[in-house]
Amino acid sequence: MATKRLKTSASLLCDVFHRPAPRHSAAMATVAPSATLAQSQAYLDADLISTPTAPPTPAKSIPTTPRFQAQVNPFIQTATLTTNTFPSFEPTGFATYPSTHLLLPLRKDILHRAVIYEGDMTRQGTASTKYRSEVHGSNRKIRPQKGTGKARLGNKKSPMLRGGGVAFGPHPRDFSTGLQRKVYDLAWRTALSYRYRQGELILIEGEVELEGVHENSAERYVKDLLKYNRMGHEHGRTLFVTRNIREGLYTALEGEHMGKEARAKDCADVDVKDLLELGRVVMERSALEYILGKHEEDLAPGEKLHAWSRVARRAAYEERTRAGHKVDALPMAA
Repeated sequence: MATKRLKTSASLLCDVFHRPAPRHSAAMATVAPSATLAQSQAYLDADLISTPTAPPTPAKSIPTTPRFQAQVNPFIQTATLTTNTFPSFEPTGFATYPSTHLLLPLRKDILHRAVIYEGDMTRQGTASTKYRSEVHGSNRKIRPQKGTGKARLGNKKSPMLRGGGVAFGPHPRDFSTGLQRKVYDLAWRTALSYRYRQGELILIEGEVELEGVHENSAERYVKDLLKYNRMGHEHGRTLFVTRNIREGLYTALEGEHMGKEARAKDCADVDVKDLLELGRVVMERSALEYILGKHEEDLAPGEKLHAWSRVARRAAYEERTRAGHKVDALPMAA
């Protein structure tokens, strides 16, 4: 019965695919169908001819991108400073700087934040007192709780007794506050811009040093110099900012009463408060360029001092070259 059902199924499948039904035999389990053998032989006898392919195109060279070149803002103006010699304060030339460094508007809020930030950073925060648990002494109760008619007391380290602990005294802490670097750099340039607008920023070409002055008379020499140029105590004192420590000037200003006349600091010690505190600022050109280059984190690459100086030098060179060609062309045209 089972064999009959198998034959019937095979006959139905062959009718569907229009193929003759194979004969059932014992060898069908091991011998592959003839159609499969014919297909395999035809596949082996076939000539596999690949279609011709186009020659590979040469790889295109990737264009190398040029290095980033800072673009200078064409709307930036220039601030001109007169350079002077020391100690005669005679003008020798001019120095120009971009308006992003010395022509900023006055921002009292930013200056206030910078001064508070610097003041908090200078606080030591070392004040310390002892609480009652930190005071050395016995924990024995001074007198009984009841029966004496007096106020109840614990041990002798109580904050109510002399020699006891302090209830809410100060302890070592950090008073420093945070301020964004860009805001702090903007405060530096704002303070210098304020001094420049007020005409209280004097630029020195070279070093602010006392040359040819004996150390015993250096204090009197500096005092007379400040009085003659109206930079002493009567006119609000003067701040000297140098690139490095100048031994002669610094020694002369360390006198007993010289602090009322002037003050000298190098770039590492000066801060925003110093630039705003005294009446006038005398600064070396190298010190000014160092401070401006150090505090420009909030500016774009094309607005920074070194990029602006490079473009300004190139423009000046092109202008001189153009002027030279014009001068050479004049005689020829005549």
